[in-house]
Amino acid sequence: MREYEIKHINNLIHIELDRLVKQSKDEGFRFVERLLNDYKNGSNTFDHNGEVLFGVFNEEGVLVAIGGLNKDPFSNEHNIGRLRRFYVSKECRRNGIGSLLVRRIIDEAKKYYKILVLHTDTEQADKFYTSIGFEKGNLYPNSSHYMEI
Repeated sequence: MREYEIKHINNLIHIELDRLVKQSKDEGFRFVERLLNDYKNGSNTFDHNGEVLFGVFNEEGVLVAIGGLNKDPFSNEHNIGRLRRFYVSKECRRNGIGSLLVRRIIDEAKKYYKILVLHTDTEQADKFYTSIGFEKGNLYPNSSHYMEI
């Protein structure tokens, strides 16, 4: 297996995202582009207490996966975090990169939250998240999956 490194992204503007944006849009997903747009306009910069953005970089320093943690914006509860803008490049899927990244985000979430939620509407993502330990259910606003942490 190639070498990969998870890094905390402090400034998304300095990261080359064009390849992931294009690839995700080609697959019909807009959330990587939304991640970049929200970051640029300041509406979500993952810099509040309990928030973080991580990237997985290959041995050439190329970003191959990204995912973030926010306080859940759809809940008034302070103990609910939300996994957001999670994307793994097509060529890196099914080799542990996504699991590595989501487990790192869960570890970070445990410091601040009791519940971690997310929303997905694809069968492939549903299988991935339930394999990690998320439960499928709509107990929380705008969420398809949750995990008590």
